[in-house]
Amino acid sequence: MKKIAVLGAGMVGRTIALDLAKKYRVTSMDMNPENLTSLSRLNAHIETLECNILQTIQEKNRLSIYDAFVVAVPGFMGFEVLQQLIPIGKPIVDISFFNEDARQLQNLALQYHVPVIVDCGVAPGLSNIILGHLNSIMQLESFACYVGGLPKQRTLPFEYKAPFSPIDVIEEYTRPARLMENGTIVTKPALSEIEWIEIEHVGTLEAFNTDGLRSILHTMPHIPNMKEKTMRYPGHAQLMQGFMRSGFFSNKTIMINDHPIIPAHFTAKLLFDQWKLLPGEQEFTAMLIVATGIRNNRPTKAIFKLYDETEASTQLSSMSRTTGYTCTAAVDLVLHQSINPGIIFPEKLGEQEMYYQSIMEHITNRNIRCSIDFQNL
Repeated sequence: MKKIAVLGAGMVGRTIALDLAKKYRVTSMDMNPENLTSLSRLNAHIETLECNILQTIQEKNRLSIYDAFVVAVPGFMGFEVLQQLIPIGKPIVDISFFNEDARQLQNLALQYHVPVIVDCGVAPGLSNIILGHLNSIMQLESFACYVGGLPKQRTLPFEYKAPFSPIDVIEEYTRPARLMENGTIVTKPALSEIEWIEIEHVGTLEAFNTDGLRSILHTMPHIPNMKEKTMRYPGHAQLMQGFMRSGFFSNKTIMINDHPIIPAHFTAKLLFDQWKLLPGEQEFTAMLIVATGIRNNRPTKAIFKLYDETEASTQLSSMSRTTGYTCTAAVDLVLHQSINPGIIFPEKLGEQEMYYQSIMEHITNRNIRCSIDFQNL
């Protein structure tokens, strides 16, 4: 039985470990003992290791026993973890969504003959895979992805709960968004250009610019118009714009009573409890992709829909399921298919029909509702 090491046992890392443990021997590593204890309660057969992950990676002989790695660490350390992990020479699937350009690791991955699939969550990740599939069967002219995870119970003032650390959400709300317009990469403020979107099972949500296109800006430059927008309940963007204009999201140090304070860190600390999903609290993840182009010599619109809720039997969140199961589908690929070495973006998996079908079957077998329809224009 193949051995998998999952680096990181947070909400998504735990879901990944639980899914992989159905067919592999899994070791979950994290420096937070509470995360590991939570995982052990759900599956006592998963081996856990409390450790500093970067320090453990440096003990390369210790990790050489594994057949593949999953990187589910916070984004700020993801690039360094990959850089240290690649020389071990085993396949890697990454969901850390680090800010650095993964292409910088291409030569290292080729040197050690390692396939490294990055950005392999729900968005980026599954959204890229859908785009890659559509690109293989259509001459695309536009691609728009709308995605969000929200609590089912709306509670003022935020009407939001964060499946990840609030500091990561603040980063999403402050980082300028890159879009493709008429074949040119343009930059716009996050939280800008609000649209109203009707989502089945939910109702009306607002969608605003965020910097989610990432790799497809350079892997799909032939598509003249591309954007990704984050969905929230109506009014959330305006509230967050108020926080930003007031300086609560600033990373510039200020002095309060002779103590240095970074406002964004202070705000994230305050919001942690406000945005934390409570035990038993229900949430959902929704994604809508609309693409247009030419298919079978006819103008065509492709519409992909995904909807998932907290799983009743396990209480695993929809965000951890949709993110985690895309990742575990990719782990199956690197272990059982001939994946070329190098840095691999999910859209390139989607372009291969065999890989695309394998991933979609993997996801739907885990009761995530998704569909794709084509309309002649």
